[in-house]
Amino acid sequence: MLGWEEWCSLPKLGLPALKVKVDTGARTSSLHAFTVDPFGPSGRPKVRFGIHPIPEKPEVEIYCSADVIDRREVTSSNGESEMRYVIETPIRMGDKEWKIQCTLTDREGMSFHMLLGRQALQSFPFDMEPRVLPSSSFQQPKLDYSVYDAVAKRAPTRRSLRMAILTREPNSYSTKRLVEAAESREHVIEMIDTTRCYMLINAGRPEVHYDGRALPHYDAVIPRIGASVTSYGTAVVRQFEAIGAYCINSAHAITASRDKLYAHQILARDGIGMPTTAFASSPKDTNNLIGLIGSPPLIVKLLESTQGRGVVLAETKKAADSVVSAFRGLRADFLVQQFVKEAGGEDVRCFVVGGKVIAAIKRVAASGEFRSNLHQGGSAVKVRITKEERETAVLAAKSLGLGMAGVDMLRASDGPKVLEVNSSPGLEGIEKTSGKDVAALIIEEIERRTASYVRRRRKVQTT
Repeated sequence: MLGWEEWCSLPKLGLPALKVKVDTGARTSSLHAFTVDPFGPSGRPKVRFGIHPIPEKPEVEIYCSADVIDRREVTSSNGESEMRYVIETPIRMGDKEWKIQCTLTDREGMSFHMLLGRQALQSFPFDMEPRVLPSSSFQQPKLDYSVYDAVAKRAPTRRSLRMAILTREPNSYSTKRLVEAAESREHVIEMIDTTRCYMLINAGRPEVHYDGRALPHYDAVIPRIGASVTSYGTAVVRQFEAIGAYCINSAHAITASRDKLYAHQILARDGIGMPTTAFASSPKDTNNLIGLIGSPPLIVKLLESTQGRGVVLAETKKAADSVVSAFRGLRADFLVQQFVKEAGGEDVRCFVVGGKVIAAIKRVAASGEFRSNLHQGGSAVKVRITKEERETAVLAAKSLGLGMAGVDMLRASDGPKVLEVNSSPGLEGIEKTSGKDVAALIIEEIERRTASYVRRRRKVQTT
């Protein structure tokens, strides 16, 4: 038995409670939707949309996505026709659950944000089609809108996401693995060349343009910004953040991690172990700068060094003076650091995602080399890290605000020392050595943060 109004839930869309009008005079069911955004391949199109589940509270918004099974013209009760996307989703009433088709349309201002038509009743798969009592209400168990107060605290309902990777290397191992991992979980992911983006900056509707068109809304953006385009790349990330996309690494966090001096200052502020570091601008301070670190050997490192390039080992004071003078002659900013001899040319790379170390490897320098970077001929092996190393890696990523980071540490006699926190860590070495599906774990973290979520808009004050 059904009354003319009932409570239902749409579990696959992450909607635990909806008040629905049961209308046998309507053929097709309809669901309230705004910002309807189609995406995905032509062979399997999808649609992303928002819904106000509580008609009296438009400030509560939930975002959903579903496969599109059709697009058809629908004539409403007032005689107006419109083209609507049609989706299929399970509906639950009481202890019964079955699949229905419904169209997406803007029902803002109506008493019911969902209408259940006769097609949905005819598709009821159990013993007999539900009987509707037009003069009765709520023949099925009642629900309550208060469930939305707890939705944000629960595990999100998984849905297809629209993602973008900001990269200038679409054929790199890391990019390909992220695309594979996203597509295997039924998400749509696009690769965007960071330097080909251009931006419309205004107070009303900021946009990112690419190849002559405004890019659509993305649920999530994975920035893989090269060191040579950090300034412009982070500007693009900031624009995506302004539009409302979730960026696993924010522009501010990427900027902080790329500025090695600033990053070390943040790590030191938060009490994270690292090699003793000194920095100066005036050439007159060279001797004092070296003296702050102690006796050689010393490491001299360019602030913009990557993959081990721009890092020099000075084994004597004379060598240190020569390297510092050479760097000053290039007008390059650099750091002087303590050389941790007991590390023996080895470091530990911890891959941190969502505040957890998901994989770790030990990198070993090639014979006659002090840099353990794989790009410098180093090799990698599996490693079991200590609790202290795990906590240090997580804290380092958190201090810089990175949702995804490669944290490089030395094993010193007095505990782990953070060398660097990388905001665009490569996946090849860590995946092949650890055997972990790091790309899938990154996508899972993005799902956790963006899958199906509740947003409360601030009410507009009227005078």
